[in-house]
Amino acid sequence: MASQWSDLPAALKNSLGKLDELVKSDAQLTAFTTSNAIVEPATFGYKSSSSDSTLLVTVTNGEAKVKQGSAKDALFTLSALPEQWEQHFKDVPEMPYQSYWGMFGMNIKQKGIEVQGDQNAMAHWAHVWRRVLELAHDAHCGPMKEDEAPEETQDYLIGRYVYLDAPVWGRTKVFYETSGQGKQQIVFLHTAGSDGRQYHGVMNDARMRKKCTMYCFDLPGHGRSFPSRNCVPGAHTNTEDSYIGIIAAFVKSLGLRRPIICGASMAGQVCLAVAIRNREIGAGGTIPLQGSEYLNMERQWHDRSPYCNQSLFNPEWVYGMMSPTAPLANKQLIWHLYSGQAYGIFHGDLDFYFGGWDGRSRVANIDTNNCPVYMLTGEYDWSNTPEMSQKTADKIPGAKHKSMPGLGHFPATENPQKFVPHLIEAIDYIQQVKSDNLSTMRLSSD
Repeated sequence: MASQWSDLPAALKNSLGKLDELVKSDAQLTAFTTSNAIVEPATFGYKSSSSDSTLLVTVTNGEAKVKQGSAKDALFTLSALPEQWEQHFKDVPEMPYQSYWGMFGMNIKQKGIEVQGDQNAMAHWAHVWRRVLELAHDAHCGPMKEDEAPEETQDYLIGRYVYLDAPVWGRTKVFYETSGQGKQQIVFLHTAGSDGRQYHGVMNDARMRKKCTMYCFDLPGHGRSFPSRNCVPGAHTNTEDSYIGIIAAFVKSLGLRRPIICGASMAGQVCLAVAIRNREIGAGGTIPLQGSEYLNMERQWHDRSPYCNQSLFNPEWVYGMMSPTAPLANKQLIWHLYSGQAYGIFHGDLDFYFGGWDGRSRVANIDTNNCPVYMLTGEYDWSNTPEMSQKTADKIPGAKHKSMPGLGHFPATENPQKFVPHLIEAIDYIQQVKSDNLSTMRLSSD
């Protein structure tokens, strides 16, 4: 079957007419291409690595046109092996084929994937080539069967500001939100280059409001928090010490007692650091989402480049880490949050995610009787895969790990309805471990 994809335009020939209709009528593509700053046409392409036959897209102000041609006529061309395109154009692709970024690879390195031509132009037009590729998939397979998200009619979150004194950051004015009346306190930590709005779906969930009292704060300089006076604009970096310090300052300032700490991506990594350094924070357990002991990946610098609009590039780079079946409104929320952060914030956070965090020699020493660890990983995450999380959990005596079907790198935001049952299972496990340990201590004292 893969040989049928050796000529990409030929493999899509029956759907090219539909693609032309979608490209002309798509509101998102029109918004992405409508600008008087586009003063001359820009052409890019998609092709199989075994052929020069290329699907070309030419962008002008307010319009994009599709035709067949040669890669030599494109500023850049997204190339992949025939079998990789075949996987991408399945009705519901498996990880990492749900996006070209996933195919391009980070922790999953795939041969045959190559961006040919002008790399800066590829970054400039990431929002357009991603959307056209989505439309090509819709034209060939039909609209993606996305999950439905119930529309909320009432919000239960209360937002406040608090002044925190923390190492590295200094004194900062930090925004946080809280909801719920349950006995179990839990603190949610947002992903790199984003903010706490990621957790609104979880913090409004009736099951979670009954079970927990929830907190979520924006790191200094992120979202609605004020930047630290110690940070020069564009020079932000995050380290284990600064991250642990701000979490400890938040827990202490609000007088929280043995809260569970939960976060995804770089926050998933720091949840492991919290378990290691628990005496500094006093956590009652951690739930690392999309976490592992170490990530050593080749970095790209388009997220901190004078030649690239980071408010377009950053959300595009993370957009393909989600489940393709997640509700569109939730995927668009992730896009919005990543488009709205200050220059250099995302890149500086990734200083911690990409190698700044290293728990390889330390995670085995985590005392899970004192701080239980339950790891959760979305199956569609090609950045921190379920296999990586499982290998880390296997090194931690008493730790648990579970892969979450139909979820990706941002499980709490992508699909709260699917995520909350996994989260409650993790909370129940942590509470049970603590209860068992308390019973053991009482028996010993008797």
